[in-house]
Amino acid sequence: QLQLVESGGGLVQPGGSLRLSCAASRFTLGYYNIGWFRQAPGKEREGVSCISRIGDSTNYADSVKGRFTVSRDNAKNTVYLQMNSLKPEDTAVYYCAAGSKFYCSLVVPTYDYWGQGTQVTVSS
Repeated sequence: QLQLVESGGGLVQPGGSLRLSCAASRFTLGYYNIGWFRQAPGKEREGVSCISRIGDSTNYADSVKGRFTVSRDNAKNTVYLQMNSLKPEDTAVYYCAAGSKFYCSLVVPTYDYWGQGTQVTVSS
């Protein structure tokens, strides 16, 4: 079974930074677009960012543009989400997902495989 594992979450003060990682086991991430999503308590899961198979195209939600950066290292079979200038409203469980569509998107149904998530809490 294909598995994605997120790591790097934690507690950070407003204005701080975290880098999330998404690693794959039993399959090659380079065959897939990768999306980052988040879900806060009582809210729907929302798209944060995505990156195409070879990293030549990225997309960001308006709420994180200029603060978050997605990247990938296919040699390490890992995708990253660098999060800077974090705000309390960024608090959520963050998920990575792999999708085989032609394009990368921020839409949940376009992804086939999901990780278990990592908690990010932004609080003073």
